[in-house]
Amino acid sequence: MSKVIAIFGAGQGLGASIARRFAAEGFRVALVARRKDRLDALVDQLTAEGIETAGFTADLSAPEEISALIEAIRERFGRIDVIEYGPIPSGRFTPAAELTPDALAQDIPLLLLTPLAVVQAVLPEWKERGDGAFLMTTGATAVHPMPHASGVGPLMAAARNWLYSLNGELTESGIYAGTLSIAAFIGGSEAAEAAGASESTATFPLVDPADLAALYWDMYTNRDRTEEVHPAFKAG
Repeated sequence: MSKVIAIFGAGQGLGASIARRFAAEGFRVALVARRKDRLDALVDQLTAEGIETAGFTADLSAPEEISALIEAIRERFGRIDVIEYGPIPSGRFTPAAELTPDALAQDIPLLLLTPLAVVQAVLPEWKERGDGAFLMTTGATAVHPMPHASGVGPLMAAARNWLYSLNGELTESGIYAGTLSIAAFIGGSEAAEAAGASESTATFPLVDPADLAALYWDMYTNRDRTEEVHPAFKAG
């Protein structure tokens, strides 16, 4: 039975490129997203390219629904081997001095609680098989805090802290956890489209999602590092 990657927060940018990269290596693809119309369009597009794909609509800010979602993916594909978790948070960059408890709290489920629920739901299968991989996508402020760019950064940093510990605990079991922190807009993504030709794009580069997908494939196959920051980034 061929392997399966489940892409959480799948979209036309990075999610589609990861699907294509892993499918080129024989993977079947489960796509998870909140908006059914866009999800269906992406499933149709990848299916037309010859990739075995199925879509699953889900609210990833509801960690209590993850167990049922994982079971639905297993029922369709028979297994899950790799998960890429990279939904786009609702929050935006905020000066740290203006960040309120309510603003910070709104993305805690999406960025912190749901990743934990996902891993807990797949760990028994992975431990039994002695193999599996959890790939988590974050932004560069998870690694390099910046003035006036707080908000989602503290939550991504907390998730990054957890993932480092997770990888250290599971490596001997054959299970890998890695994170890709992206210091750029992703071509084809909604964020890049929304930014357009604004001042932020002049200082924040645009990267090809296919290059990011290739990095993820390298991280997954080599398992020689817990984290990759791309492109190279220095705060300030």
